[in-house]
Amino acid sequence: METKKQKTWVIIAIIVLGIIAFLVPNKITAQGVKRIDLQKHDLSTPGKEMVQARIDFEAHSAFGKHSHPGEEVIYVVEGSLEYQIEGEKPVTLKAGEVLFIPAGVVHSAKNNTNVKASELATYIVEKGKPILAMKK
Repeated sequence: METKKQKTWVIIAIIVLGIIAFLVPNKITAQGVKRIDLQKHDLSTPGKEMVQARIDFEAHSAFGKHSHPGEEVIYVVEGSLEYQIEGEKPVTLKAGEVLFIPAGVVHSAKNNTNVKASELATYIVEKGKPILAMKK
């Protein structure tokens, strides 16, 4: 009987951890990379919303290949970051420079320097859908 209770508690723990992981997907995205959601608003286009986040990259950190179901507009706030967009040559942007990434396009970002770098990312996505899709 104890084994059945233990299995039940293990299943409950797995479910709870899964729910927590689903509800807080943007808190830890990659080692050395921290995402802070700043705002989220419905747009005048039905079914669309804007999500804005600050992403901080520690020295020599990276966020691997991923895509978004909508457009991403990037503004580099500080430092410099290298972006690799699928099918294109890598581009390195410094503070004050911008980048547009079309919906569904696989890309990655990397801080190749010895100092922190940050970007302001604005996503235009379908309301209620996940913002991030990781690629392996």
